[in-house]
Amino acid sequence: MGKPDGFVEFGRALPRRRPVVERLGDYREIYLPFPREQLVRQAARCMDCGVPTCIAGCPLGNLIPEWNDAVYRGQWQQAVERLHATNNFPEFTGRLCPAPCEEACVLGINEPAVTIEQIEKEIIEHAFAQGWIRPRPPERRTGRRVAVVGSGPAGLACAAQLNQAGHQVTVFERHDRIGGLLRYGIPDFKMEKQVLDRRLALLAAEGVRFRTSAAVGVEVSVADLKAFDAVVLCLGATVPRDLSLPGRKLDGIHFAMDFLTQQNRRVAGDAPAPAGQAPIHAADKNVIVIGGGDTGSDCIGTCLRQKARSVVNFEAAERPTAERPGHQPWPYYPTRLRTSSSHEEGGERYWNILTESFQGHEGRVTGLTTVDIRMTPQPDGPPRIKELPGTTRHWPTDLVLIAIGYRGPETNLLAAQLSLPLNQQGTIATNDHYMTAAPGIFTAGDARRGQSLIVWAISEGREAARAVDLYLMGTTRLPSKGCCDLPLVR
Repeated sequence: MGKPDGFVEFGRALPRRRPVVERLGDYREIYLPFPREQLVRQAARCMDCGVPTCIAGCPLGNLIPEWNDAVYRGQWQQAVERLHATNNFPEFTGRLCPAPCEEACVLGINEPAVTIEQIEKEIIEHAFAQGWIRPRPPERRTGRRVAVVGSGPAGLACAAQLNQAGHQVTVFERHDRIGGLLRYGIPDFKMEKQVLDRRLALLAAEGVRFRTSAAVGVEVSVADLKAFDAVVLCLGATVPRDLSLPGRKLDGIHFAMDFLTQQNRRVAGDAPAPAGQAPIHAADKNVIVIGGGDTGSDCIGTCLRQKARSVVNFEAAERPTAERPGHQPWPYYPTRLRTSSSHEEGGERYWNILTESFQGHEGRVTGLTTVDIRMTPQPDGPPRIKELPGTTRHWPTDLVLIAIGYRGPETNLLAAQLSLPLNQQGTIATNDHYMTAAPGIFTAGDARRGQSLIVWAISEGREAARAVDLYLMGTTRLPSKGCCDLPLVR
């Protein structure tokens, strides 16, 4: 805990955001520095709750009360040690995680929760500034080689853990830069890529090998994987959900991730699109973003920075309440109205609205038609959708971005070549030890559990690494949350 009565004495506080006008002129991170004395007060709010449900709310099982207490007492090195005990990349989660730990905070029952995510970010940034985060190569090598396919958060966490266990790890990435979703899906205004590059340099110095422009199943054959003692597929859930509607094939209708990837490449100084692919840009366009999640929000912020004429956001679901709904009691993660920094910057949001068709002229989208709906939850299936008579509307638009989620991993190439069975959700099937039907081939992250949070991806990568180490060596010292403490089946 922090200060015994800190949660009574101090209110919740977060760093201020840069002015909207200023931040819309660049792609730098939006937050101003957080004063150290203010941070210590926030750590002091961590109460002696007896059962720290924040830990259970975190997919990584982060030791939150321990590092909060260390910050309050000025024991910064101990804080970063406890932080790294469960999380390879706190500088990523401290910026990008939706903080289910805060929704599970005991103080959050009737008061604003502890600012756990901000404290996490400040601990790791302080440690980097002090020079405490240095390469830690393993003391010995096992002689075993492991291939990790995919360099998103799951793949990087898996590679980091396996490398620490002494295995020689090679990470294969089909793009020309390492990072996966962290590199190409997350806008720089949420996480500048120097944060990612800093960690990648550490992993490389510790002995992890990276191969870019190396799509396994294309540039790297499946036969090449036989040179490795184990393979971990961290492919991500990269197949987007689509809208099968009249006019869908018109130019100017794109998947959100294609749009976001292009802008991240621009910021990095790279060509935005491969040869033969048209650039996607929102400048002076009326933009409609379909989908109200984090990806849709990222599209809004990016469009506003590209100087779109207007930005409208559609969400089929009912507008959530600002308070925790009754059917999602503490400590569960609730569906509530969340206003991101992008929403704060501009655009209009609409709920209970369904797109029916797209219209165009000379092959390019010029508008779309919607209808208002009412969604009624069903106990044993998806909600029932009822269209409301007399609510049809036409919206002029020059650019439509589809951000309605992902169906799962791409399975028509690598998984097919390896003859890996899928489960009912369309992800790659595994046993309790993350191993697929093919001995020695494992999978983790969104490719195994479906589209999820960055903390789940890191957790999956860590757990898969432990399973691989156990498979290769018969024993393991890598930590676990418990899901791999089962008899090993080879």
